[in-house]
Amino acid sequence: MALSRDDIQACASRLHQAEKTRVQIRQLSQDFPDISITDAYAIQKTWVDVKIAEGRVVKGHKIGLTSKAMQSALNIDEPDSGVLLDDMFFADGGIIPTKRFIATRVEAELAFVMSKRLTGPDCTLFDVLNATDFVVPALEILDTRIERVDPKTKATRKIFDTIADNAANAGIVVGGRPIRPLDADLRWIGALCFKNGQLEETGLAAGVLNHPATSVAWLANKIAPLGLALEPGQVVLAGSFIRPIETRKGDTIQADYGAYGSVSCYFA
Repeated sequence: MALSRDDIQACASRLHQAEKTRVQIRQLSQDFPDISITDAYAIQKTWVDVKIAEGRVVKGHKIGLTSKAMQSALNIDEPDSGVLLDDMFFADGGIIPTKRFIATRVEAELAFVMSKRLTGPDCTLFDVLNATDFVVPALEILDTRIERVDPKTKATRKIFDTIADNAANAGIVVGGRPIRPLDADLRWIGALCFKNGQLEETGLAAGVLNHPATSVAWLANKIAPLGLALEPGQVVLAGSFIRPIETRKGDTIQADYGAYGSVSCYFA
């Protein structure tokens, strides 16, 4: 690790303050050029611990950067992950309070609801399917507490910034029709994503590591060395299969999953 314990604590505090004040901070990769992936996850964990101390409850996990295109853009070869907390869940068709966020974007995903404890280090796609109660359409709301582009250097965010920023997670909306994991070929579940009635993006769940359950297996294996597992009842966002859709106050987002229903939200 390149960062000291004090550095990690300070970064987590800055992120927490940025979220509360809705004022973005400078990229951590600019302030700490030697920052590592391990450092970034340590910052994320420290920040999540601050939220838990304030009364938040862990409800699951999110996986990001699961597409080859996104990984190539950031020069990485694996996804990233973040933590879902109880105050991040919004009702299908419900209102998203824009005053709580900075610069929201939305992605279409599949969410896995776990029925059994899932542990690594040798977790496979089949283990995931056996441990999943339901798979359900979902929208992930992204936000960024860190500047996407540094105003001085014009450098874009790096993977370290995104991970430290809880993988840019801000919210989740689940809806549509819950399905049993073996009742459909999950790779072929797709979504038509509309903003204010206009089609913006389309995609298939196969875009997530060729099968979204592979993504969940990756996460179970990734967190195993930390003594963590995916717990029964937890929700796991498997990763987006569309490009993020920029949203502002007044926007309505709807994702049509065909036979599996639709999920929507309104930014007020």
